[in-house]
Amino acid sequence: MYYPDELIEEVRMKNDIVEVISGYVRLQKKGANYFGLCPFHNEKSPSFSVSPGKQMYYCFGCGAGGNVYTFIQEYENYTFPEAVKMLADRAGVNLPEIEYSEEAKKAEGKRSRLLEINKEAAKYFYFQLRARQGEVGYSYLRGRQLTDETIKKFGLGFANKTSNDLVQYLRSKGFTPELIHEAGLCNVDEKHGMYDKFWNRVIFPIEDINHRVIGFGGRVMGDGSPKYLNSPETPVFDKSRNLYGLNFARTSRKGNIILCEGYMDVIAMHQAGFDQAVASLGTAFTMGQAGLLKRYTREVLLSYDSDGAGVKAALRAIGILKESGLTGKVINLEPYKDPDEFMKNLGKEAFQERIDHAENSFLFEIRMLEKEFNLSDPEDKTRFHREIARKLCDFSEEVERENYIEAVADKYHIGFENLRKLVGSTAAKTGLARPVERPKSGIQKKVTPEENSRRTQRLLLTWLVEEPQVYPKISRFLSAEDFTEELYVRVAQRLFAGLEKGELNAASIISLFPEEEEQREVASLFNTKLIEPETQSEKEKAFHDILVSVKRISYEYNTSRLGTDVEALNRVIEGKKALEELSKTHISLN
Repeated sequence: MYYPDELIEEVRMKNDIVEVISGYVRLQKKGANYFGLCPFHNEKSPSFSVSPGKQMYYCFGCGAGGNVYTFIQEYENYTFPEAVKMLADRAGVNLPEIEYSEEAKKAEGKRSRLLEINKEAAKYFYFQLRARQGEVGYSYLRGRQLTDETIKKFGLGFANKTSNDLVQYLRSKGFTPELIHEAGLCNVDEKHGMYDKFWNRVIFPIEDINHRVIGFGGRVMGDGSPKYLNSPETPVFDKSRNLYGLNFARTSRKGNIILCEGYMDVIAMHQAGFDQAVASLGTAFTMGQAGLLKRYTREVLLSYDSDGAGVKAALRAIGILKESGLTGKVINLEPYKDPDEFMKNLGKEAFQERIDHAENSFLFEIRMLEKEFNLSDPEDKTRFHREIARKLCDFSEEVERENYIEAVADKYHIGFENLRKLVGSTAAKTGLARPVERPKSGIQKKVTPEENSRRTQRLLLTWLVEEPQVYPKISRFLSAEDFTEELYVRVAQRLFAGLEKGELNAASIISLFPEEEEQREVASLFNTKLIEPETQSEKEKAFHDILVSVKRISYEYNTSRLGTDVEALNRVIEGKKALEELSKTHISLN
């Protein structure tokens, strides 16, 4: 969806960033800015800064940053149009009707109709649970110790024993048979015609991260088969890219997400206060789901069933989490089978204790591996140690590998040096690990000249945003083309154009960049930490030195790219003149 730049800017300006973020993060004023704990990573000391002057936020810990649109997109996981709509509604700004191409109209129209019919079906199931015919379902849920509040929160419902109640209801609401079928709410065959997919089942509506119903899960009453039945894949329901309960868990801010196997596990844990619990949707955990989790956390706690199938699923999930760059830990539920059963018997305090002592995923893998060997047999024990060594070769970073060698050697009484040698010989034989590049003792990795150049340019941009009144005094010496990074050039062009008119609107520049990573980097250009000199003369000298450095970087950059480029030659000549003049010029910051 395209909105005019003027409208986007109007919506942004009518949503003060401090007021908006205060609704999500507790902020405290310190000097000109507000600080709080970053909602995008775990921290104990506030490094999350919100600037009312710049109308921007920036975290000096994790680098998250942007304007009010960026924040809503990151926190709520909204698309840009969704963020615009939310903030427009908040500010009372009317947005124009969406204009689509014919193809886009059809696709969006179908999605809207599917979401609409799912919403209507969820309302119908919800009503049936509370009617006389739903007593069996309601009794089942209450028997599972769910409160009315929890039943309402998750929108739980009931599908009647009769075979076409829902189909008749939806048709009476004007939905076509084709749409009912496409939404996965009915089956069709020659013998029975069109009939309800879900009947005689407790219904679990499945919602996307924006609380829109995209599908359903149903638990049969009695001994019918299958025990659990899920909606088929539809244009709005992709099982591999959604997680049950994530619409609530994504705003939990517990610092982790607990991954379960079933709907009831998630619901029981939320009821007990563990609102970071989610579950995969009747399928094995996928890379797509791991990518979804990575938007909200870096640590995933596995709370799978403690039986053989659960252990197998946990081992598979651990591999996916590793591949996705997520830290995995395993919650020990023994002697109970699943989180729901554990909670009913031992309660939430005991479960919190299990969370606090969750097992490192690698050590869990080794413990499960141990069960395959007879450690009283020397030959089997040796094979077990070799298998451990092979798995340790998967760690490419030396520090991490050494730490795990130490932990495993200590736990299994192998001897650190013995295991270390075994890992080394295993790596050499199999090629599983690359040789480690060892830095010379006492020598640290140097910051490259390129990074020094970029930092100097960032310092100048931050300074100009902090003190825009200085720009007219230096504009004859500086142009956007003096910056050597393409992103910096684009930012400087927009910034300088505004400053020429006496306008400073740094937050609006961020909206020019659609990608989240670019928005973060742009925010960093305006939030580079400046060292505050003690006296005015020292401050003026520091600013002068930064400006001269940027001009020198520009001169050297253009000189190195001269070749036969006439324009580059002109820039070099002009740059040299400006550099010589600037070196002799005093710039007052008053």
